[in-house]
Order: sequence, then C-alpha cells, then structure tokens
Amino acid sequence: MHERRIAEQSTPFWWKLAPVTPLPQQPLAKKLDVLIVGAGYAGLSAGLALARAGRSVAAFDAMSPGEGASSRNGGITSGSIRPDYATLSHRFGEQKAMAIEAEGKLARAFLYDFIETERLDCDFQLTGLFKGAIGYEQYDTMARGAEALAKRLGIESYAVPHAEQRNYIGTDFYRGGTVRRDIGGLNPAKFHAELLRVALASGLTVHSNTLVTSIARDGPGFRVVTSAGTVQARQVLVCTNGYTDGASPYLRRRLVPVRSRIIATEELAPDVMARLMPKLMMMGEGLQLGFYYRPSPDGRRILLGGRDSSRLGDPAAPTLRLRKGLVKRFPELENVRLSHSWFGNVAMNRDMLPRIFEKNGVLFATGFCGSGVVWAPWIGMRAAHRLMGESTHARSAFDFRPPAFIPFYRGNPWFMPAVIQGYALQDRIAMWRAKR
Repeated sequence: MHERRIAEQSTPFWWKLAPVTPLPQQPLAKKLDVLIVGAGYAGLSAGLALARAGRSVAAFDAMSPGEGASSRNGGITSGSIRPDYATLSHRFGEQKAMAIEAEGKLARAFLYDFIETERLDCDFQLTGLFKGAIGYEQYDTMARGAEALAKRLGIESYAVPHAEQRNYIGTDFYRGGTVRRDIGGLNPAKFHAELLRVALASGLTVHSNTLVTSIARDGPGFRVVTSAGTVQARQVLVCTNGYTDGASPYLRRRLVPVRSRIIATEELAPDVMARLMPKLMMMGEGLQLGFYYRPSPDGRRILLGGRDSSRLGDPAAPTLRLRKGLVKRFPELENVRLSHSWFGNVAMNRDMLPRIFEKNGVLFATGFCGSGVVWAPWIGMRAAHRLMGESTHARSAFDFRPPAFIPFYRGNPWFMPAVIQGYALQDRIAMWRAKR
C-alpha cells in the first residue's frame, strides 16, 4: 500500500481548533426537576432551555460531551429528510408531508438565529448547497423538485444545467444539478463547544464520562442509576442517538448506529480551490451511498464523507474508498495527501425521520438520520418546551408515534454490511441507467 494513501491522523479534523475534553467532576444532585441522558447538540439545547426557565437540570454523558457525532460530523446545515415529498405524502398524508418540509425551513432559520443571537463562534457561513445529478433523467427530476420546493416553501432553489455546472463545482462528473441557498456550513466541534459554554453559563450541570445504567419509575418521578450514583428526577429526557446504549433498551431496538467516515485533504493551493469549489458551497449528489463534501471553513482543504461499512477497528479500506471517490470527482487530486480520516456513528430508524415521543413517561428526542446539525438543536428545544408544558413552543411535526422496532435486533447492527451492499447495487444500476 502506497504511503500517500494513508491519512496522517485518525482524529477529527475539527478537533484541531476545538478539542474534546472531559469536564471537571461535578457534585451529584440527589434530586432534579429534569435529568437528560446525552450531552450532544440535542441534550445541551434542551438543558439550556430548561435551565433558563428555572428548572434544576443535569445532563449525563457516557463520554466526554461532544465526543460522539456532535464533533465528528461534516458540519453541513442541510436538515435533509431522507424520504422525498411523494414518499412522505404516501406514508403520512399530504398535510403531514407539508408540515415536515415546512419544519425544515423553520429549523434552519432557528439554528442561524440561535448562532447569531448567542454569539456562537463556530465558523458558520451561509454558502448554499449544490447537489449533483448522476444522469440527465435524474437532473430533470431534481430540477422539477427544486422548482416545487421554491413554490411550496419560498426557498431559493433552482436548477443548474450541465453547461453551467463549472460555475459551481470544478468537475464533469455530474450532469447538472440543483442549488439551495438556505444551507451552509460550520465547524461542528466549535459549535458544540460554544453550545456547551452557554448551557453551562445558564445553570445546566453536565456530568462527563458518567454512564446512565437504568431508568425506572419511582412514584410520580424516576429513579435513575448512574456510574456516579443514583438520582431522583421528576422528568427524564433521553437525547442519545447513534451512541444509544443499554440504558434504554426500548430505544436501542429502534435506532441503528451506522458508521459515517470523513477524510480531509492537505492544504490545497488557492488556485486549485478556486477551480474545484469556485463558490465554496456545500456539496451532495444523487446516489444512495453518495458522498457529501465541502471546503474547510478557511477554504484551504476539501472534506469528503460517506458511509463506512466496517464495524470494528479502524481499517484502511473505507478511507481508500473515500479517497477514490474524491479523485473520481476531482482527477487533479490524484496525488493529494490526506491529513485526516475519522468516523462516527449516525442513527437511522425504519422511517428515516427525527422524532419526539414518549414511552412510559420518559421523553425521547432522537433519530436524526445523519442531519443532526439542524435537527438535534431544534428537536432538543421542542422536547424541552414539551416537558415544561408550553404547547405552542413544543409543537413539531416530528412529535408522533415512536419509530417501529427492528425484528431480531438488540443493538448489534449485524445486518448493516448487507444493507450497504444493497445500496451499492442500487447505485451501480442507477449509474448504468444513466449510461455512466
């Protein structure tokens, strides 16, 4: 294996500017108004709202806060929903489908306003997103979708024909694409660090490296056992996602952790970046296992991510797959070095929608399906307002029945390699139909 194909570091690129560290040990309160499981985006957002409303609230994280997906993701504020509008309408009815789409617009606006109002230093830039079409037939479908999105929700969204593609991205790999102007990028680790800062300042207590082992009804409240001791809580909110463990067996049977991997290039020359990413947009593509990619916030590197079918350790093959995909889209990067390659878990469920739901008195805010930068803060805040009985601020199209359980599944995603291979086959068929 040629040395240049191995990334120099296996930690997230984002940790250079916002390293994830454990918090100092905090005294354990014996009684709380609200106990939150998880101190990622959702848990901290909920804790911030609850603490500012005067509740005694603490969040417990099995790792250092932010060590999971909150500091490992691509930092793209897509808020995408996996099922398209037609699928949502078929499953849930047109009214529900419209409400789900409309809430995406609200959630992104909320995030951008939150960053500005709280003065969060997280390198946020509203760049827009270009999504590439694999073939001309797919381009026609995507173009109609962009037009419909603009008409339904007033989002600036439009088609980019193949002849104009290089104004947005320096590749001939696609056959045109679409642009959405309401999507941008940020440094996810800095965003989490800033969210943690304001949450702690509001009065939220955060216990890092403190495992929640059980949650049980105890009279009108709950008895929560942690690795640091037992706590009585009037209400419990579970905000775990791709790192859900045995503390909530019910949730664990409904969320599948899926590895997602990202690579980062070495610094590229300014003229190379200007050719390949002339508008410094976020990027996606129309494949089941398509890559998402973007410039680094300083505009000097390209970061590219995608699904990782491995389950144990840190093998080289997924990094090489992503590197091959990078070079296929940008052939002039054939000899580029990789500075970083890392992975983290996203959580998928059977209908691929985020969710707020209640089970046996415990409230859950979870299931972000790879779009947690937008959905986790929004869903966490909605859940907090529901706990406080504020129906207007708690209203969400994602507050409905729990995700369906997955038969023969208890937390070990043994079937994921086969699922990934199935998606890969669909992509090969799509490429063949597009005469690629």
